[in-house]
Order: sequence, then structure tokens, then C-alpha cells
Amino acid sequence: MLIQDFLQNSAARLPDKVALVCGGHRHTYAELEGMSSRLANALKGQGLQRGDRVAIYLNNSVEAVVAMFAILKADAIFVAVNRATKPDKLVFILKNCEAAAVITDTRAQLQGLADRLRSEANSVRTIIVCSRHASPAPEPHSSLLDYSILLKTAATKKPRAHNIDLDLACLIYTSGTTGESKGVMSDHSNVVFVASSIVQYLKNSENDIVLNVLPLSFSYGLYQLLAMFCVGGTLVLEESFAFPEMVLERMAQEKVTGFAGVPTIYSMLLGMKLDHLDLSALRYLTNAAAGLPVAHVKRLRQLLPQTELYLMHGLTEVARTMYLPPEQTDSRPASSGIAIPGTELWLEDDTGRRLGPGEVGELVVRGRHVMRGYWRDPGLSAKRFRPGPVPGERICYSGDLFKIDPEGYFYFVSRKDDIIKSRGEKVAPREVENVLYAIAGVQDAAVIGVPDPTMGEVVKAFIVAPGAQLTEAAVISHCKARLEDFMVPRYVEFREELPKTGSGKIRRIDLR
Repeated sequence: MLIQDFLQNSAARLPDKVALVCGGHRHTYAELEGMSSRLANALKGQGLQRGDRVAIYLNNSVEAVVAMFAILKADAIFVAVNRATKPDKLVFILKNCEAAAVITDTRAQLQGLADRLRSEANSVRTIIVCSRHASPAPEPHSSLLDYSILLKTAATKKPRAHNIDLDLACLIYTSGTTGESKGVMSDHSNVVFVASSIVQYLKNSENDIVLNVLPLSFSYGLYQLLAMFCVGGTLVLEESFAFPEMVLERMAQEKVTGFAGVPTIYSMLLGMKLDHLDLSALRYLTNAAAGLPVAHVKRLRQLLPQTELYLMHGLTEVARTMYLPPEQTDSRPASSGIAIPGTELWLEDDTGRRLGPGEVGELVVRGRHVMRGYWRDPGLSAKRFRPGPVPGERICYSGDLFKIDPEGYFYFVSRKDDIIKSRGEKVAPREVENVLYAIAGVQDAAVIGVPDPTMGEVVKAFIVAPGAQLTEAAVISHCKARLEDFMVPRYVEFREELPKTGSGKIRRIDLR
């Protein structure tokens, strides 16, 4: 099965059903199927070859959705780049993947993107500009084309597919919390497996209406789209969560049944009044990208007691690893759960020994969702993706430290690189951050280790607490009452905001 089959099958089964609500418009499965076929034909007409990479540099939009499926129908590989990505990094990505084409918007064109790509990204042959207003017809085989005109003039017949499920479908560039940006190679079978597994444990059906504010360039956001199209559901696509009241009103108006968030989004949501909104249709919430603080888990359960909360863990290299069944949320609010359907997880120490309950080790992931490696980086690929139990198999060493309880539930401890070593003891940032989030008024918190001549490292806390009258002494006193001495922050810095990636993860490298 190929990814575009999600759209094609749903269009055949439910042609007149609304598949996508976006920007004030509603689009049926049949409409999206036709639009993606026309764009695929236009791309092929511009010389796009099987296996070529096409970058999508757009905000969440119907054009971005159509582009993804069109690129796949043209037997090519899509590279979704967050629209907030700065030009220097965009050029790096395009040069790294040797993109043959770019699909972007009018604003990027006005900012001189086309001229820069012509001079710095030699592989780019075609630039398609999405605009809300028709422009003069481009010259034949021009490097700058109008999206709307291409859709009007291209052939409507679905192009013949040559790819099989082992062919690459997309490159997802990691958000780079460590300062690196690398393209994770995903083939069709990887992505289809992940979407199918997610649909299974979330119990998705064609009756679901999911609202997504996460970038489609972010694995977590992408799978909101794919899961809905897999089952014939409806996706309500927003550009972001920048205007929470409007998003929540849309959620009530559309009778949304599912919502995907990250900790920063839930921090904002918990500070809002929801009494005036009818959210009775909301069946579930999910959290991924970073662990949801225990204090926030408890408050969400109080705020929306009839809504199931799925706590999850994942990384771009496998998309999703585990989920906590919602019936376990109240009793295990600190757990990331169990393996997603069809996968296997275990922990190892640095010698490769498998670990048991209570021991802390690196999470190892086995399953069809283990991606193909990093684009043109065999050295880094060999470090992360190693031989598995079955000859020829690859398993993923996540770089995340976990422990497991006697019942088999996993608990995130830290990224291996984030462990703080103070007085010879190891401090997991999340354990300290959970205590900080329990302070009234704290919206965001992060801790890092800073050098100390006596202790090796000491803990420094960064806190965002708008409107709260907190002091460094009060924070330290709160922590002393709840943490061992070596875990208590030595320093506390208050900020208006913390540096984050496009997917909402806190960038500790910037704090350091």
C-alpha cells in the first residue's frame, strides 16, 4: 500500500464527504483527489522524475495537503519544511536533499527567495508559487510557475504509479534541539504502518473530526492528516495555536472529536476559560513531542473529565513509540505507556545488556516503523540504526533514557545528552521540571546543568510565569521541600519565553 492510497481509497468510498476544513473552505475527498492528480501531472510535465525531491515551504493550507499527495502520485519524495524556517536553513535543506522543485507562497517570492535559490541551490529547476490571485500565464518550462494556473491547465487523469511501498515517500528534517538538522528517510511502508497503528489505538473511524494546529512538516502534525485520510475522517487544519480562543471556538463549531497538542499548547489551554464552549463532542486529546508535566495531566483531567487523554512518546526516526491507554492516565500520570500496536520496545545499558524493572537505560525500538536512516549520512545512520535480532533487520537506538515498572509501563527519564551530573549524582531534568510545573503560575520551565568547580555541574532553572509574583528564593524553597539537595536549582532565571523549535520543544542548546 502507498500513502496516496489513503486519499484515493477514501475518495472512491466517500467522494462527497468533507475531508478538509481549512481557511474558511471545505474540500471533499473527490475534490482533493482531483486537485492532487492535476498537480502531479503538472509536476511531471515540468520534468519531475521518479525519486526526485520536492520541498513544500508553506504554512498549513489546502495547497500543502494537495502538494504532498501530488508529489507522491508523481513517484517523487516530499520534503515538508516548516514555513517559519529561516532562509539560511531552508537553503541548507534544499542543497542537502538536492531538491528538484519547491512549492512556496507569494510572500516568499516577494522576499527574493527565487533569486536566492537560483544562485545557491543549483538542483532546483522549478519553483511553484501559491497565490490567492491569478497571475499571467508563465512561459513554457519557466522556473517560476503559478499554482492556480497549473491546476486549471493540467490533465485531470490520475497518473500511473510506478513506486512500490519500499520506495522513499518523504524526508522529515528533525527539529534540531541539539543544533543538528538531518533528513530522516521514510518509505511508504514505514508511514502506512505508523498511521495504521495510530488509528488502531486511538480507535479512529470515519466519524472522527480532528483539529490540527501542528505544522505538517512536523511528524506529529503530519500523522493527524494521514490518520484522518486513512479512515475517511475529517481534518480541521489551522495554521497554528497563535489565537487560542479562535481555535477553541472552531473546535466547538465543528464538533471536533480529537485534538493533538504539545506541552506548550496545553499550558496555554489550562490558563483559559472553557465554560462558554460546547466541547461535548471532544472524545480524546493526545500529547507528544515532549512529556506533559504531571501537574498539567491532573489539571487537564479535571478540566475535561469526559475526554480521554492519550500520553505518547515518539521521535522522528520512528514517528511513534508508545502510548498510555487513557484508563491508566489517572493512576500513572508520569508514564509514557506501552509499545504502540505491532512494535517491540526494550531498554539497554551502554554494554548492550537488556534491563529490567527499575533500571534506567536507552530505549530501543523494533518494528516496521523504524525509518530508513538519515539522508546521505551513513555514519550517523549506523550509529542510530543498528542490526536487529532478525538478519537484515534494523532497530533504532533512540537516545532517550527510560525506566520500566513491573507491569511493563515505560517512564521517560531524560535525553542521554541532557543528564546533569552534580556531586557525582545523575539528575534527570524532567524530574526537576515536574516539581517546577507544580508551582502556581508556571507556564513553561526547563533546567540545564551549568559548570561548577566543586560540584561538576549544578542545576539552573529557567521559568516563564506571566503575572505570577515569583522570586528565586521562593522557587528554590519550593524545590528544597520536594527534591534531594543535589537536584535543587542553584540558580533561577525568569524569562518572558523560552526558545523553542517549530514543533514546540524547548531548545536546551540555546539555554546553554
